[in-house]
Amino acid sequence: MKEKIPNRTRGCKPETEAKYRPALELYAATDLSIAEICRQCGISTSGFSRYIGIYHRHLMLERNGIKCDREEAGDIKISQRRGQCPETHAKYKEAIAACDSMDYIEYNVSQIAREFGLDGTNLGRQLRTHYPEVLEFREWARQRLGLDDGLPRGTRPWCREQYAEAVELLRADRYVTVQEAADRCNVSYSGLEQHLIFYHKELVDNRIKVRKKAVRQQRKGKITGRGTLHTPKPETVEVYAEALHLYRTTPMSVRKIAKQIGVSLRGFYDYLQTWHKELVCQRKGIPYEEGKPVDWSSVRRYNPATAAKYADAIAKLKKGGLTTAKVAAEFGLHPECFRQYLKEHEPELHANLGMKKTENGGVMAPHSMEKYKEALHLYATTTESVKSLARRFGFNDCSFGQFIRRQFPELHEQHQKLLRQMKEAD
Repeated sequence: MKEKIPNRTRGCKPETEAKYRPALELYAATDLSIAEICRQCGISTSGFSRYIGIYHRHLMLERNGIKCDREEAGDIKISQRRGQCPETHAKYKEAIAACDSMDYIEYNVSQIAREFGLDGTNLGRQLRTHYPEVLEFREWARQRLGLDDGLPRGTRPWCREQYAEAVELLRADRYVTVQEAADRCNVSYSGLEQHLIFYHKELVDNRIKVRKKAVRQQRKGKITGRGTLHTPKPETVEVYAEALHLYRTTPMSVRKIAKQIGVSLRGFYDYLQTWHKELVCQRKGIPYEEGKPVDWSSVRRYNPATAAKYADAIAKLKKGGLTTAKVAAEFGLHPECFRQYLKEHEPELHANLGMKKTENGGVMAPHSMEKYKEALHLYATTTESVKSLARRFGFNDCSFGQFIRRQFPELHEQHQKLLRQMKEAD
């Protein structure tokens, strides 16, 4: 048996290469961001980023300051600390390795920076921000070797006083951001951020842990992975305030409310689904719990507008004496839709209106007996025909005849007996 050879080929598809070719040329020849390139070429940002990362990783590494061959690119990882750009990591990588080596222990940070053509202040900032363990090692090693320069370490008193209020605010309120704390206390945002990173590492670590726990767990009024509250913007709340009030207090549908207030139907619907899902579930009678998915397909539900639509017809039906079809016709409702609503929301009423079993094992609607009661009595005691009785009482003769044969076959036999007796008498 000839072995079947699959026609699948490894690597990028030709149509994919053709799709991303213009964007790839811009990526290789210019310094434009991926977002700007994708906007100009009309392609997906995520798709192009993945295409670059898989098939042209060497270009991505080159942009981040790491030059290598195309074959070597797959084995090179872009390692970086939190908040440190890949190109910054590549720029200071060798100098930071020298600071962590005993070969350069007799040099201070500024001297090491000059050895690698860097600015001493910037290298020191990188060490304090992302590699504090390297500075601790250098302090310990230099003191042990007697190379301590005797310079003071730690925060300056005036600096501690300047940022004290902002630090206390950040400790007390887990929802306030560093930018908001800087604005409230009238201090520099960048200065406060550096002060926290250098001298309040435990506070920064705790805030990072809180944010990590909140990632992909967006709950209304709670902190998010970005450190901000998951709440709608004040201007959005103002736009939909009147529409939300009507949705909460009236049975009007979303479409009617949006049309009456003059807001976007899609926008108002998204606003309800995002920020007031409990009201949507309350209208539909579906259980809701914050943070858990809602099963919209479990049972067909109706909103208050639909309940109000059928309320008068249901009240009339409960009084008795009328069929579902007659009540639906009186109120201008579709009979089958009305029956379906009764079946789901008024099951007891629907059961009472439905077919019931009789003593002989058949089924019969309760109102049918009332409808045919007098005609049945005449049929059983006289020789008048089914057609004549149906014409007299105003109902269908076929339906009446079938009802007699199905529910009361003994009456049919009795009627036939009366007819035979009449013929014999004649």
